[in-house]
Amino acid sequence: MIPCFNEEKTLATVINAIPKKIPRISKVKILVINDGSSDDSVKIAKKLKVHIFSHPINRGLGQTFRDGIEKSLRLGADIIVNIDGDMQFNPKDITKLIKPIIEDKYNFVTATRYKKYLKYNLNGRGIKNFGNKFFAWLINKITGSNYTDVSCGFRAYSRKAAMKLQLFGHFTYTHETFLDLIHKGFIAIEVPIKVRPKRQSGESRISKNLYKYGYSAIKIIVRGFRDHQPLRFFGMLSVIITSIGVLFGSFLTIHWIITESLTPYKSFGFIGGFMVGVGFLMFILALLADMLGRIKDTQEEVLYQLRKNNFK
Repeated sequence: MIPCFNEEKTLATVINAIPKKIPRISKVKILVINDGSSDDSVKIAKKLKVHIFSHPINRGLGQTFRDGIEKSLRLGADIIVNIDGDMQFNPKDITKLIKPIIEDKYNFVTATRYKKYLKYNLNGRGIKNFGNKFFAWLINKITGSNYTDVSCGFRAYSRKAAMKLQLFGHFTYTHETFLDLIHKGFIAIEVPIKVRPKRQSGESRISKNLYKYGYSAIKIIVRGFRDHQPLRFFGMLSVIITSIGVLFGSFLTIHWIITESLTPYKSFGFIGGFMVGVGFLMFILALLADMLGRIKDTQEEVLYQLRKNNFK
């Protein structure tokens, strides 16, 4: 599947370069998900006789990806490969990307731009690479993993992994996918690939505004952390708030022992007590959120079983 937004200059090249015959694959279908393009992208896709799903207006990459997964499942896909339409990735690498799924070793495979071809890939990318490494570090801290590239959109999913996906972000999907599938017990494997440092034409709608991208990505990651690990998320907040309250109280106590007076720090006692109280309430919230998280996991498993029956 190819998410597409004004890719008329490279879309045909990508489609024509996709392998039409792959060992152990009986049929290859190509789906273009048009996200409200205003150029001739749809005309090109129609001319090449591929499957097309269109948004009447631009909905964002996250929504485009979700719709693409849904449409791919309805087309009967056993393996779904997501590749950009800007020709930064080589479609010939699809064969390499899906190999772990074909061998029934993994359900989730992602390309990495930071292994093996590191020097080649870093050429001219500057702050984007810094951001990619930061997000990889953040996802690894949350999941306890050791991935090198969690921002690359060139990925392959088994039918089971695709059916299990539950995503909510509209702006992007790359980081949320990691959090969701790892939470559900899937292990991703990285496959090193070469990538062109710059797009052949146009400008990336995701990285055009790096500050907006960074803010939106962090917001999605924080929400994913909160939803998938609520006990840890709210528990950490409880510990931090309680610790600050204890520090205020300890400082006031030490000051009183030394000077036998609470002046001029009387307010520290109220602040410390208030923060300890908030920390305790946050701990109760952590327990409740963990219980709701278990209910959510059960509901998503029920939804997965329903989708299995619906997409037979």
